[in-house]
Amino acid sequence: MGRAIKYCKLCRREKEKLFLKGDKCMGAKCPINKRNYPPGQHGAKVVRPTEYGKRLREKQKARRIYGIGERQFEKYFDIAAASKGSTGDTLLQLLERRLDNVVFRLGYASSRSEARQLVGHGHVKVNGKKVNIPSFQVKANNEIVIAEKFVLKLKEKLEEYTPPSWLELQVEPACGKVLHIPEPGETDRMIETSLVVEYYSR
Repeated sequence: MGRAIKYCKLCRREKEKLFLKGDKCMGAKCPINKRNYPPGQHGAKVVRPTEYGKRLREKQKARRIYGIGERQFEKYFDIAAASKGSTGDTLLQLLERRLDNVVFRLGYASSRSEARQLVGHGHVKVNGKKVNIPSFQVKANNEIVIAEKFVLKLKEKLEEYTPPSWLELQVEPACGKVLHIPEPGETDRMIETSLVVEYYSR
């Protein structure tokens, strides 16, 4: 229960649903439906955000969506900034290629936190080998499989689920595949990466 409350506070802090609790976020009882303002005594007070504030909030939102700490997020940004092409697009690719995110995107988990637990507890294999590192970067043609006991519970849900275009899901036998590295436009656009780039470029 405590963790659920924590996630709700994170969504309220960003004043939008970050879907950190999976299916529970879709219900009418989601706290942000009634209290769409930051938690705390002065949360409901209207404050005009500064340009710096907007960039900071977008960076924080990105971290919270993917469940990443500050230091690790900065590392991803440094890698993206040193790479060719758009820093924002590369940053989003790195975040999407995390194994816990891919497990979530394949429908094996209702949230990234749940996917992180599946990976961390050794229930996920990549190309037939157990991988228990949530930040593991998947590559094109990698095959992702979760333990059969979890698949049995998810069978009906998976039959109706359609993953992003860069992933392929086979229900029976259950197997997920990375068709290619996600291109711009194939990733979730909840995050304005340009603001994140501006934050680190200040």
